[in-house]
Amino acid sequence: MPQLLARRLGYALKRAQHALRTAMDDALRPLGLTTPQYSVLSALELDPGISNAALARAAFVTAQTMQGIVANLERAALLARSEDPGHGRILRGKLTKRGEKTLQDAHRHVADVLLVMLATVEPDEAQRLTSRLIEFAEAIEGAKGDRAARSARSGASGRARRRS
Repeated sequence: MPQLLARRLGYALKRAQHALRTAMDDALRPLGLTTPQYSVLSALELDPGISNAALARAAFVTAQTMQGIVANLERAALLARSEDPGHGRILRGKLTKRGEKTLQDAHRHVADVLLVMLATVEPDEAQRLTSRLIEFAEAIEGAKGDRAARSARSGASGRARRRS
């Protein structure tokens, strides 16, 4: 890898994310889980009944991909789905007893990966870095929303000018 590219912030973030994802996949494999499946189980632990759309956002996958992940976790008896009482077409997921146990094991496996990463920084530095990464993500997401709004406004004004 060229040194200049390796020192760019965006590249360094992607490299760290890729290394973390690969290590998590390796750590979770003995449990029969992938990182997105772990994300889904973790989200259900924190928010039982969370929607598939919210699960997809939490796991950074599309809604279509989430359908497959949830179906696989249900087949493995790690989660169970039931109809939402207020809307029969919506299925709400929750962890099964087996899912709870598997998730506790998975948390320990992932903690080992995180310890390797966090061993490179002091605890207060890790907290500051986490805060900064959240700020980075929020700034980029906000800018994306701003660009979309500007684009919509400019498209509307362009159409108005063409009609005049």
